[in-house]
Amino acid sequence: MEYRRLGKSGLKVSEIALGSWLTYGTVTEKEQAINCVKQAYDLGINHFDCANVYGSTPHAAEEVMREALQPYDRDSYIITTKAYWPVGKGPNDKGLSRKHIMAQAEKSLKALGVDYVDIFYFHRYDTETDLEESLRAIDDLISQGKVLYAGLSEWPADRIAAGVQLQKELGLHKFAASQPVYNMFERYIEKAVVPICEDAGIGQVVFSPLAQGVLTGKYRRGQAAPEGSRAATPKVNMFLKDALTDEVYDKVEKLTAIAEKAELSLAQLAIAWILRLPNVASALVGASKPEQVVQNAKASGVKLSDDILAEIESVLA
Repeated sequence: MEYRRLGKSGLKVSEIALGSWLTYGTVTEKEQAINCVKQAYDLGINHFDCANVYGSTPHAAEEVMREALQPYDRDSYIITTKAYWPVGKGPNDKGLSRKHIMAQAEKSLKALGVDYVDIFYFHRYDTETDLEESLRAIDDLISQGKVLYAGLSEWPADRIAAGVQLQKELGLHKFAASQPVYNMFERYIEKAVVPICEDAGIGQVVFSPLAQGVLTGKYRRGQAAPEGSRAATPKVNMFLKDALTDEVYDKVEKLTAIAEKAELSLAQLAIAWILRLPNVASALVGASKPEQVVQNAKASGVKLSDDILAEIESVLA
C-alpha cells in the first residue's frame, strides 16, 4: 500500500480507503463488515470513512466501525464522519447549524468510541445556514481536539472558493479534504473543483470510483445482476437503475479489453486511472467481502502508461 499527503496538510492517507456507505449497518452482516475492515487494515489501508447517516438508523455504521477498529491502536488509523443530512424529524436535526454540528459531532464520537475523528466533513453545502456559522463551529471542534481536519463533500466549486476565502479572512483552520464523486463516467470535478482545491491545498478523497460497481464489469448486457450485488439489492439499486445503458455497456466492454492489455482487472484499471491525478489522495471503495478489498488494494501504486491513458480517453470521450 502506498500513501499520499492529503492536500497541503501533513496527514498521510492510504491511496485506497475503505468506506461504509450503503453497506455497513445495512445490507452487509456485521461480522462480514468487520472482516472487511480487518482485511483492509492488514493490507496497510489506514483510511476508513463513515457518516452519521450511514446504516439503517443514524450512527449504525459508525457503531460497526467502532467494533471493527477496536483492536487497533487509535493513532494507527484515520477515521472520518460527516453531518448535514437529516437524522430525525426535528427542525434542527439536519443542516450545518452550530447546534446540529456540535450535537452530531458528540454523537459520532460516542458511536465510534473515539476521543477525536481525523476528518469531519460537511456532507453537503447548507443554503439555510450562514457559512461563517458553520466554519466557526468546525473550527471550535478542531480547537477542542475533537476533530483534527475539516472537510467538505460535493460542494459546488464557487462555494468551496467562498469557504476558503472566508477561512482566510477569519483566520480559521483550513479545509484539508474534499469528498466528491469521481470515476470514469462522472468527471465534473476536473473542470473547476480540482483546480480550486489544488490552489487552496485541499486534497480529494473520491467516492464511487467504480461507479457503484459498473466499472467492475460484473453487470453484463442482457443478464440479470449477480446475486448480492448492488443492482440486485432493492435498498440500493436506486443508484443504478438509470446507469446501465447500452452506451455504458459498450464502454465497459472496451475498457475491459484495455484492462486486459494492461494486465489489470477492470476495477484496478478504473482506480489506477483515478489515482493518476496528483490532487487525489485516496480512492474510497466499498466492500461487502474481504476478497474485494484485496483486489481493489492492488490498484495502489499502479502507474498507467501514456498509451493506456490515451486509449482510455478515446473510449470515455
